[in-house]
Amino acid sequence: MNHSAIQVLLVEDDRDLAASVADYLALDHILVDHAYNGHAGLTLACDNHYDVLLLDLMLPRMDGLTLCEKLRGAGIDTPVLMLTARDTLDDKIAGFRAGTDDYLVKPFAMEELIIRIQALAKRRSGQIRKLTVADLEVDLDSKTAQRCGQLLKLTPTGWVILETLMRNSPNVVSKQQLEEVLWPEEIPDSNSLKVHMYHLRQQIDKPFNSALLQTIPGQGFVIREDSF
Repeated sequence: MNHSAIQVLLVEDDRDLAASVADYLALDHILVDHAYNGHAGLTLACDNHYDVLLLDLMLPRMDGLTLCEKLRGAGIDTPVLMLTARDTLDDKIAGFRAGTDDYLVKPFAMEELIIRIQALAKRRSGQIRKLTVADLEVDLDSKTAQRCGQLLKLTPTGWVILETLMRNSPNVVSKQQLEEVLWPEEIPDSNSLKVHMYHLRQQIDKPFNSALLQTIPGQGFVIREDSF
């Protein structure tokens, strides 16, 4: 597989349009999976990794807004570009409330679609409200974290570290990146982060059977299920 290729899920019930979009995107190394209704789109989005989700607003079995809400509720932070013939402010506000990251009004130019996809593919969605790795769950609305249903007691600094690692999982976050998030003005003594990581590990891992918070020598820290 071409490692530079962007993986996209297109949920669109107009099969001719979906085929045209997929053919055009393929010219720019953008690989497209199709779903022709909202229910199938939800299954594919939950079961696979995509860089961007393209959702038609009007879909059979589950509309685009409901689909987006369910994805965000499930902790999926893949950026969503909503494709719609509706361009009123109320429609856009409803989309952003549901967790959409960007809007493109039909009919659209394929070149603009590519530019929007490439921009969204570089980041994770800021619309996510629940982050989950294995049995560890972070709820950003209620500012709570739990593992195996057990509420974790976190310091404000521990919370920032946990949210940063969860948002980046399964990728490694370097010591320098964490320090810049925690202390943007001036980094305290070199042991400060080490102390905070120790206390966070006591909460996240110590009472449980498996360790999720891992130190990767020479690289940084990561929260994920298995070490590789």
